[in-house]
Amino acid sequence: MVPKIHKRGQRTIGLLYYLYGPGKAEEHVDPHLVASWDHGAPDPGRDAEVTYKQLQQLLDQPLALLAEDERPAKHVWHLSVRNGPTDRTLSDEEWGDIARRMVAAAGIDDPDQGSGCRWVAVRHADDHIHILATLVREDGNRPDLDFDAVRVQAEARRQEEELGLRRLNPGDGTAAKRPTSAERHKAARQGRERTAREDLRETVRRAVAGAESEKEFFDRLGAAGVLVRTRVAPSGDLLGYTVALPGDVNAQGEPVFYPGSKLGPDLSLPRIRERWSGRRTHSRVPEQTVPSGPASARRRASTALWQAVLVMDGADDAVAAAYIAAAGEVLDALAKTSAAHTRRELREAAFMFERASRSRVRAERGHDRALRQAARNLVYSGPALGRGEDGATTAMVIDAVFFLVTVAAHWHGKKAHAQQAAAAQLAAEHLRTAYRAAAVQPMGVLAVRGRSLALPVLRRQVQRVRKALPSALAEQVLAEAGWAALSATLADAEAAGYDATVLLADAAARRELASAESVSDVLVWRLRRAADLPADAQATPLPDGGSVRSDPAGRKAGNPAAKGPQRRRR
Repeated sequence: MVPKIHKRGQRTIGLLYYLYGPGKAEEHVDPHLVASWDHGAPDPGRDAEVTYKQLQQLLDQPLALLAEDERPAKHVWHLSVRNGPTDRTLSDEEWGDIARRMVAAAGIDDPDQGSGCRWVAVRHADDHIHILATLVREDGNRPDLDFDAVRVQAEARRQEEELGLRRLNPGDGTAAKRPTSAERHKAARQGRERTAREDLRETVRRAVAGAESEKEFFDRLGAAGVLVRTRVAPSGDLLGYTVALPGDVNAQGEPVFYPGSKLGPDLSLPRIRERWSGRRTHSRVPEQTVPSGPASARRRASTALWQAVLVMDGADDAVAAAYIAAAGEVLDALAKTSAAHTRRELREAAFMFERASRSRVRAERGHDRALRQAARNLVYSGPALGRGEDGATTAMVIDAVFFLVTVAAHWHGKKAHAQQAAAAQLAAEHLRTAYRAAAVQPMGVLAVRGRSLALPVLRRQVQRVRKALPSALAEQVLAEAGWAALSATLADAEAAGYDATVLLADAAARRELASAESVSDVLVWRLRRAADLPADAQATPLPDGGSVRSDPAGRKAGNPAAKGPQRRRR
């Protein structure tokens, strides 16, 4: 159940014409009253003798108790209450009771407090009602509407439980402003999948991902093709900005501009500046040059994501909130630079995770430097291809960001941030789908190589798994379809000079594996990242069925400077 308080108005008659009219697309069916302040208000929808003017005069009668200069400039209060598409159809009696409880919760008309405001509830569709009220009480006083939106939301949660409706998560006031119904209708008329507000929010988030200055941010917005206006103080200081989509115009043919704060609470200019304020503060990460290509950027991003995963549980709340917010930047950058076969799911993941990136816990910027640098690297390294090292490192980084998003969902859950936890879980599901698309080719190559290993080498890898992992987990891994790819990766690590048993045990201990669809896949990417193995597994078979690294950086397999925990010669 979604209650929404609309902007206050000046004309009761105008709103009545809309509620009882056909709607913008003939969607209003059988408009009629289901409840009113006195249980007996005349209904123009069911009584042909009653006019809209008569109902308007009754509703506005309390205004006559006040002098002209004492009347509120906008006296029309408007609340819509809508059920979800999976909810059962409620009767008029049920909707009437909902209306009475909503106006009581809001402070419009509480029977326990004596004379209230005059109001009516109109139903013109199966799934929602509209409540119109005059904001002057019967005794001439004004209603107390402080926190009316919070109170009607709490009432909606209670009624969902009582009526057996789909229960929504309570919010904390940090969500981005929802598109209005007019914005949604406009997008539908123009054939757009999302409203202008939503498209602009995504564009601004992508522009700020990893950006280091105002100039860079505004240059990216200009390159994205949006219209930008800035607000400048007499001193010359920049105070704020607004953006508009080309072609999105109002009735006068003028572009419709949105301030950053109306796109998202964290997209106002002061909040964006906070990301830059921690650029060097608290950070031990040195300034880095942008990697030379998408594969290198994805590998570095994967490492940064895993470092964040490993410290999230023990981090202070403000630091954890910074990691989560920066993870949103990584997702935005990844979606912007992804190949076609993963782009849609990554875009949806970033869109969903946007809600999880903000809470009442204020992020302490600076600790997120490595993740913001990872987002910057992704943006400036350019779009990735869906094959070769680019495609394989895309699967690697999606695997890593999935675990950070899962950790974020758990963190929000422990803090009772219900909406954020749910958003992170939805983002994780889109990431699962994107991973499957990204991993098909590189995991297929590894599987072929694993199945071609000589029998003694394969037996050695089985023994490694049973030695390094708990018995139940070892048997699960050996039974998975991804085992062949994991065996090839263990052989590559062994050929590169690592103690593959130690490497595997360390990879398994780094983080829980219960949320993984395929434990083998997760271990493949952890091992290839830790041992600095090529992600696309383009290696040369050895005579004994093993393999040697094909090192694009020119390092030899035995180079002691190569990365990896507890590197040992066999």
